[in-house]
Amino acid sequence: MVNLGTAVRSLLVHLIGLLVWQFDISISPVAAIVTDTFNSSDGGRLFQFPDGVQNWPALSIVVIIIMTIGGNILVIMAVSMEKKLHNATNYFLMSLAIADMLVGLLVMPLSLLAILYDYVWPLPRYLCPVWISLDVLFSTASIMHLCAISLDRYVAIRNPIEHSRFNSRTKAIMKIAIVWAISIGVSVPIPVIGLRDESKVFVNNTTCVLNDPNFVLIGSFVAFFIPLTIMVITYFLTIYVLRRQTLMLLRGHTEEELRNISLNFLKCCCKKGDEEENAPNPNPDQKPRRKKKEKRPRGTMQAINNEKKASKVLGIVFFVFLIMWCPFFITNILSVLCGKACNQKLMEKLLNVFVWIGYVCSGINPLVYTLFNKIYRRAFSKYLRCDYKPDKKPPVRQIPRVAATALSGRELNVNIYRHTNERVVRKANDTEPGIEMQVENLELPVNPSNVVSERISSV
Repeated sequence: MVNLGTAVRSLLVHLIGLLVWQFDISISPVAAIVTDTFNSSDGGRLFQFPDGVQNWPALSIVVIIIMTIGGNILVIMAVSMEKKLHNATNYFLMSLAIADMLVGLLVMPLSLLAILYDYVWPLPRYLCPVWISLDVLFSTASIMHLCAISLDRYVAIRNPIEHSRFNSRTKAIMKIAIVWAISIGVSVPIPVIGLRDESKVFVNNTTCVLNDPNFVLIGSFVAFFIPLTIMVITYFLTIYVLRRQTLMLLRGHTEEELRNISLNFLKCCCKKGDEEENAPNPNPDQKPRRKKKEKRPRGTMQAINNEKKASKVLGIVFFVFLIMWCPFFITNILSVLCGKACNQKLMEKLLNVFVWIGYVCSGINPLVYTLFNKIYRRAFSKYLRCDYKPDKKPPVRQIPRVAATALSGRELNVNIYRHTNERVVRKANDTEPGIEMQVENLELPVNPSNVVSERISSV
């Protein structure tokens, strides 16, 4: 028991020592304390905590890592378990959440470890290029996913008929696989270069950082600036198309003129209004009703509003990603282009800060979904209460079906009652011929003057 208590106390002291250290403006921990700690054999205090400000940023980094992993796991669970989220855009968001979760699992802890050791790589040297490769892989995958989402939504709104032919779960998985293949292609050369020449991944033979100027320039443009340009252009084109749809609808355009603009509008039909407009007037003496000046299908307007809400959420995600990662990549490019003309120490400190700002972006996306999407918010609330059951569907009431095969009367009113003696009241002129129809689960009074025949049809 004494040995167990000593081991637990030692473990707790080590964990606290890793989290609570003096922290100066340059975000440089005192690695000497760590060295003295593990080399100490006098049986005294394992950590000599310096007086003054404690290392609260290190503790906040641990909180960020936990939130990044947990939040993205919730996103993956929501898309996997909620049927309302089973669409192409949310499949992309789930794949993006996988990339962000892996950032929190594999990249951020090692980066924190490097900070705690004053940017002296404490692990085996062959792991340095592997870690850099994973960092580039997941960062590239994030921007590629956002670029693919922007392109997919623009194509879906601009050319819905063509997009509907290729819009399925299998096609979405294929697109996601292409995104990951591009990201892997960008990151694979790093371990190859690093294992051949350690100077490409080590600065001063101690700090693990990509040190190949050519790869930094090419990789920054291929993995960030080019996809970012495509993403921004397609996003604003999507907003333009949605505005044009709204203006066309407000000006009274018909459904047929809008069906080639958005796939959602194909689901909204106005047959009822068209039939009422084209139907003959049963009373010629009665004056026809005045037509409305504007015909605005509610379903179509609702579809436009849904598209706008989705674009708003994605726009926030795009904007957050842009704000978080632009400082790092711009500073990275400047440090290569200006060379010795720039203050390299200042550039290194800025890069160390900006890269963590980019890492924080991986944990913000779940918060954006929670704030602006009710389905995600409800799903997260359920999962945090350990409730993993799907929502119960409301009971479906079965209504007897009446399918007319041939209607020659002017007006047919069918009233269905829930009682056992169900009745059908029909209003028709006596001089009109009989009404031939198919009736299921109904009792009809037989009129000798009218012939009622039951038919079996596929309807």
